[in-house]
Amino acid sequence: MSDDALAPVYARIREEVAARADRLWDVALALHRDPETAFEEHRAARLLSGELETAGFEVERGVAGLPTAFTGRSGGGGRPCVALLLEYDALPGLGHACGHNLIAAAGLGAALAARAALGRVEGSLLAVGTPAEEHGGGKVVEVEAGLFDGVDAALMVHPGVYDWTWAPLTASAQLRVGFHGRAAHPTGNPTEGIDALAALIQLFNTLPVLSRRLPPGSHVQGIVSDGGRATNIVPEYAEGLFGLRGGTTAAREELEAELRSCAQGIALATRTTVDVDRVGEGYEHFRDNDVLSGRFADHIARAGLRLSEPVPGIYLGSSDIGNVSNRVPAIHPWVSIMDPEDGADHTPRFAAAAASPRARRAMLAAAEALACTAADVLLRTEVQERAWACLRDKAAAGL
Repeated sequence: MSDDALAPVYARIREEVAARADRLWDVALALHRDPETAFEEHRAARLLSGELETAGFEVERGVAGLPTAFTGRSGGGGRPCVALLLEYDALPGLGHACGHNLIAAAGLGAALAARAALGRVEGSLLAVGTPAEEHGGGKVVEVEAGLFDGVDAALMVHPGVYDWTWAPLTASAQLRVGFHGRAAHPTGNPTEGIDALAALIQLFNTLPVLSRRLPPGSHVQGIVSDGGRATNIVPEYAEGLFGLRGGTTAAREELEAELRSCAQGIALATRTTVDVDRVGEGYEHFRDNDVLSGRFADHIARAGLRLSEPVPGIYLGSSDIGNVSNRVPAIHPWVSIMDPEDGADHTPRFAAAAASPRARRAMLAAAEALACTAADVLLRTEVQERAWACLRDKAAAGL
């Protein structure tokens, strides 16, 4: 089925989004006024799932063991299956400075418009509430629980300061490194002490050397989370928390192995012992699906928004969408709501921009493009097949 054959469907989707424009913006502003942080998004989850239920979606709440996660399901069931992803957690002290209120409203609008325009399709249309992206990674839990098993496309959009077809998101993990020594008085019996803090400091001193040989997109940074109890006691325990990022998941795993090796070598040299433990599950790198992100870019261009490829060398952090994208075809385009010279996300200025007229235009254009991309997957067998082939090819190449 060609674009021309689907033109009436795209037109109906445009009409359905336009008919809901004011309500979708009301939802975005309601979330913006009442920000809730990770795993505490009860009001947001009720608002969004309630909108889906009112529109005729079959809603299941508390999925994957997460109280603030939900799925809304429409269609005949089975394959093909498209999941529209809704994020809605806010940043502590900054509110919606990452624009998740717009992600939620755009995903909601896409789900409602696609359902209304397509009617009862043979496959499945899901609206998936994904809590705690900023801390904990709700999608990681949902992936492990099998929520994305049988999904043929996972679609979401993110507001930002760039108009990019996809997001260069790195893999990330946190490691807790704890050195164990022996306490002693630094003047009374100094030779009896084994300084755990000195060992931890030595690990920090190795980081610049380690960093010089890391590939693009990889870095490690740490903080001292436990440095001892008193200045007149040789610390018997010292602990650091280290954040690791890699341009790919494999690069992150290599960096993790390097840090462990450095810690073990320092422990041997300082007569301490060391524990290195992963904190949480970690995020995988985002694997863009060129087929689907290309369809999204074509659709949003009808609203006058032109997306380009990311600028080489710029990385936008990490996200739990990476774990989804390594298992099913996925997109995560960026649509600007402010310009890069005006600042960046995770700032008060960006939080204000997430409730601006420009944000409204971007959210509505994104909702329409998401819904049209969903229609492509649900109605065009060749799009489904090409999307899966793209994922397999990138996985085989380690991209």
